[in-house]
Formats: sequence, C-alpha cells, structure tokens
Amino acid sequence: MKRLLKQIYVNQIGERDPVEDIFLVRDRTQAMARNGKPYMTLKLMDRSGEIEARVWERVDELARLFDKNDFIYVSGRGNLYMGKMQLVVQQLRKVNEEDVDLADFLPVSKRPVAEMRAELDQLLASLTDGPIAQLLRAFFMDEDFFRRYSRAPAAKGMHHVFIGGLLEHSLAVAALACDVAQRYAQVDRDLLIAGALLHDVGKIAELSYERSFDYTDEGKLVGHIVMGVEMIEERSRTIPDFPRQKLMLLKHLLLSHHGQYEYGSPKRPKVLEAVILNFIDDLDSKINGIQTHIEKEPAREGDWTSYHRLYDRYFYAPQESDAEVALSAPPVTSEPKEPLKARRSRNEPLGFTLGEQLTGQNLSLFQNETDKEKPQQ
Repeated sequence: MKRLLKQIYVNQIGERDPVEDIFLVRDRTQAMARNGKPYMTLKLMDRSGEIEARVWERVDELARLFDKNDFIYVSGRGNLYMGKMQLVVQQLRKVNEEDVDLADFLPVSKRPVAEMRAELDQLLASLTDGPIAQLLRAFFMDEDFFRRYSRAPAAKGMHHVFIGGLLEHSLAVAALACDVAQRYAQVDRDLLIAGALLHDVGKIAELSYERSFDYTDEGKLVGHIVMGVEMIEERSRTIPDFPRQKLMLLKHLLLSHHGQYEYGSPKRPKVLEAVILNFIDDLDSKINGIQTHIEKEPAREGDWTSYHRLYDRYFYAPQESDAEVALSAPPVTSEPKEPLKARRSRNEPLGFTLGEQLTGQNLSLFQNETDKEKPQQ
C-alpha cells in the first residue's frame, strides 16, 4: 500500500504560507466568538512540533468529520498572531492511519535507543550493591518493560516530550547522580542511581503515547509517583529476602522526588539521596525545557525568545551572524575531522559529561516547578 508523503512540517510554516498537508489532531475545542458565530481551535502536531489552528467557517460541518487523535488533511494558510504562528484552516478531511507513516507525527529522541541501552547496561554493570542491582535487572532485563520504558515520553508537555524521552531523561539524571556521588563520599551511589532510573517509571502507564501524548485514566486517577512505588514493591517480591530498609529508602526517593507538597510530592525529601535526586531531576528537566523553548521559539525581537509561560520570562538567545560563524569556525587542515558516526561506533566520548559541564553551577537555578505538571482534575 502506498502511503501519503508528508511535504511540510510545523516548524516550516511561515507567515501567509499556503499549507496543504497531513497533521495529527492533538486536541480540539469549539467555542463561540463575540459576534455569536462558532469557531474551532485545533492543536495540530507532527514530529517537528505543534501549531494552533483555527477554523472560522463551516465549523459544525467540519467538526463532524474527525475527532481528537485523528489524522486530517488540512488546507489553509499560516498566520502570525500575537507573536506565534497559527494556521487558518479553510478545508479539511480525515485520513486513515494506514495511509500515513506514524514516524512523521510523533517527535523522537535524537539519541538512538541502542546507544542509550548501551549506556544503561554500563550503569547496571557498575553497581556494587547486590540487592539493588538485582532489582534494577528485574526491571530492565524484562523485554516488554524496556520496550515501554524506551518509548515513553518523560512528560506530556514540560520536558522531554518525545518518544524515548523517559529513557533519555532518566539516563541524564543517572549521569548527574554519578557525578555527585563521586564528589561526595557519603552518598549511597547505587541507591541514588536506582532512584534516578526509576523515579519516573510510573510514567510508562501514566501516559499514553501511541498517537499523541496524553494521560491514561489510571494516570489521572492515581499518578506516576504512586504507580511507580507499586511497581517497585511488585518487582521486589520476585527477589528472595530483599532488604526491607533498602526498599523503604527507594520508595521514599520516588515519593519525595518532586520536592514539595505543592508540586504533587506525597513526601518531602528526608534523606540525603532524596534531596540530591530532587535537585538533579529538576535540573535536567529545566535544562531540556529551556533548550526546547529556545529551539522552538527562536529569537523574534532582537536576541530574545518569545515569552515562556512556565518560567515567566523571556530568554536571551543571540543569533550568530555569518561573520561570527566564520570567525568561530575551526581552521581547515589537511586532515579532515573524523565523522561523528565513526567515533560513536567505537563508543568514544564525544565531549564533556553533563555533570562536568555543570560543575559549580547553582542547582537551584529557578524555583522548583518543572516536571510538576498541572494536576489532573
């Protein structure tokens, strides 16, 4: 069967650009304008991002053609409104899932799963605490569990919102855990790594990620923290004589990793490793969230991004001029630099670790609110 080829992505749509292509409907709402006419607001997405779309004409007729999470073929035009790009829709029709390539519509981690799996296996091999090593292997040697863990996003909208986001985020937090444990001898390294890898494990069931990213019913009613604690309790029972104190401490790390009650944390951190986990989880979440904002909302007025609602600020992101790029470019030599792919194939380091880059920086960069998405009603 021949699939429909996608021609234009969200991040390519410009002011007054004609658009005729397929998008995934992440959300849809209908309302009434001040003049009494109905209109429809859509959130359309593909792997490059998301765009708001408005339908002003034939609203009731077009609304009957599709539902949330459907694929639709849209005919419309780009429109810059309040500093953000919108799509004004003139016509649309539903498209069957069999006619599209799902890889065009869901964003995916830039890191290959095989590369991240190798990093995970190195972490597991470095553990010296027998029971904790057994518990983590009980999770990650389960093929069905790892398939879900390696596909899930880390959140619905705050950070690492892409297929593989949970694995990428958890590995980054674990790398920071290793850096901190190396600096402070009193830290229980293996407990902290276990907390880093499992702190968001409940998100494999809290979130749905086969089409668009959303919460499951269980996710709305129970939440990933409690679900993660239940998963750890269940896996620990498969290990004979698993130490109850270690289980208690690991549960505490999950229950307290949001840090404060107002951010949905059932407990505040009360052991050193829990305090560290709260900070490094928040740090990686914020770094990814800010980087994503800068990439999606590049400087429009001078060197400043658009307003970020969560952080309540604009970000300074100067754009390099052609002259600056030329001055910063490395000199041409007779021996060209070896391709990145070749270096990766030998598992050679590609630069500083995240922890090395951040040594000495303030871990409480902002008030601790990232990753604590708005509670579900």
